[in-house]
Amino acid sequence: MIIGVPKEIKSNENRVALTPAGALEFARRGHTIFVQSSAGVGSGFEDKDYVENGAQIMATADEVWAKAEMIMKVKEPIAEEYPRCRANQLIFTYFHFASSEDLTKAMIERKPICLAYETVETKDRQLPLLIPMSEVAGRMAIQEGAKYLEKPAKGRGVLLGGVPGVPPGKVLILGGGIVGTQAAKMAAGLGALVTILDVNLTRLRYLSDVMPANVVTQYSNEYNIRQLIQTHDLIIGAVLLPGAKAPNLITRDMLKLMRPGTVVVDVAVDQGGCIETTHPTTHADPTYIIDDVVHYCVANMPGAVPFTSTLALTNATLPYALQLADKGWQKACADNAELKLGLNIVAGNVVYKGVADAFGLPLQTVESVMR
Repeated sequence: MIIGVPKEIKSNENRVALTPAGALEFARRGHTIFVQSSAGVGSGFEDKDYVENGAQIMATADEVWAKAEMIMKVKEPIAEEYPRCRANQLIFTYFHFASSEDLTKAMIERKPICLAYETVETKDRQLPLLIPMSEVAGRMAIQEGAKYLEKPAKGRGVLLGGVPGVPPGKVLILGGGIVGTQAAKMAAGLGALVTILDVNLTRLRYLSDVMPANVVTQYSNEYNIRQLIQTHDLIIGAVLLPGAKAPNLITRDMLKLMRPGTVVVDVAVDQGGCIETTHPTTHADPTYIIDDVVHYCVANMPGAVPFTSTLALTNATLPYALQLADKGWQKACADNAELKLGLNIVAGNVVYKGVADAFGLPLQTVESVMR
């Protein structure tokens, strides 16, 4: 198979979908790899590193997209990339369709095979291709939140760890999954007082057992959220419904309950956000303020630490990508139920329920498009 790796062009996205080590694995199996020139530079990989490991360098994105049977990306195609998508071309990337009707309609119109990292799912309901970036984003949420709590950034002027004689800051985390857990670890390590909310009592029991004493758990409901946001300095949105739009747990009217300079970091922004006032921002312009509340809603947070993120992502995606290249998408998905769940839009047909529900689109069965 011919695999294409274009350079990411989303604002300040420095990750790349394949490392030179990954290129070597494809080459050893007899596949052809085209990498756009300088695609890996932001992650610390030069063109020569790819060439030495069996890849060929192409000068432009147009060339890569035109030749590749499978495109490997990090982020979803943006508007200028839509015309490059071809019918029946396999695109393997993070799509997050439920947060973008324009992207969804464009992929329906262009008719590629859209296999989304974020909905590949194991039997035990784990999301193996989302986990590594969720781990990065969860840890970064505290790092960025702590920065924007500083007064020059319009925050409350709170040091999360406090100092002797001064109490530490308070962090509220909405969701006890991968993002929430990693955020809690980082915040606890800084010495903050941390509260994790979730609706899964089994998960809350687990977190209560494994977290340090400065982390407490509480059941998530509107009443508790309204009470807690009045006293917490940093609020992390870490809610995920796989492949579907995130629910709004904090509504616009709730912002008035928060103290001026409170910071919200909505990691769920990729799926529409779990805060009603969320809209995507970029690393170049990461924050905005509504009702004196600082919103940090960067849709590609791990792109700020590309060396770490690229290695973590390729470790997870490569085994699946090799299956797709070795067998073709139809046989690979037929043989591997985890990959099959990654199919979202196939040749113009929506086959993932969360995407269909988000925009009121007709849903086809995966089996009907794999014949």
